[in-house]
Amino acid sequence: MVQGERLPASSLQYDVVQKMVEDGVVQKIQSGKSKAILLVNNGDALLQYVSNRFSISNLQAYVDQYATDDLSRSEAVMLSGNSKLKSIRTFKGFLVNAYSYINASLQGQAIEIKPPGGSAFFVHNYDSFTLNPYVTVVGVENSENFFCAAQQQYLFESIQPLFVSRYPQGHDLIKWLQMIPNPYLHFGDFDFEGINIYLYEYKRYLGDRATFFIPENIEALLVQYGNRELYNRQQDRMHALKEIDEPALHPLVLLFHKHKKCLEQEVLIKK
Repeated sequence: MVQGERLPASSLQYDVVQKMVEDGVVQKIQSGKSKAILLVNNGDALLQYVSNRFSISNLQAYVDQYATDDLSRSEAVMLSGNSKLKSIRTFKGFLVNAYSYINASLQGQAIEIKPPGGSAFFVHNYDSFTLNPYVTVVGVENSENFFCAAQQQYLFESIQPLFVSRYPQGHDLIKWLQMIPNPYLHFGDFDFEGINIYLYEYKRYLGDRATFFIPENIEALLVQYGNRELYNRQQDRMHALKEIDEPALHPLVLLFHKHKKCLEQEVLIKK
């Protein structure tokens, strides 16, 4: 409207627009019994009004930036003086961990990842986070296994693993995994729910790059530490996964049924 365009009043039925009409910076003209149009006779007056009332000094920059998905709170303050201009998700990213140094790049800077015991490394700007191609990303379902990565080193001696945490849950991790070429190994509970998480949260997006970790002694572990109640409790998940389109998982599922047990991954942490 600043540039002379006229708009139907029905398309701008907002309190703020009605206030502009009452204050005289926007004109409302009836074009029929039930129709009206809105226009601006003095564009400079509207810009001054917006600046004085809403602290928006550059209306075009405000419109352009407001439409972006990555508007920061600092930019919102610069545009309007209000950090809460729109709902902005400032705490994005995911946790990573490693028991040996992992070479990576973050915002174009080479870094080495090996957090001290009892801690993890949080990646916020994951769009610029890349790994050397020999690194395998290991997605860990449960938090205790994630923070005790060093006590499970014996399981991953054939690969160079970077552990990523499923929590806090969100879309950031899978978005990043889709950006990079590295293989993904899912390390979760050995039950129907764990397979469901793997298939529907990771495999469906990563395709052949994703595999499910199964220890060589899984049957012995199931016999000794398996949980029959866990197996019985997941009947709904079991029926939903009757047709698992991944041959590598079939022997594991047969073991669940054979022993009527499932296994939680925490048992693999060496004390």
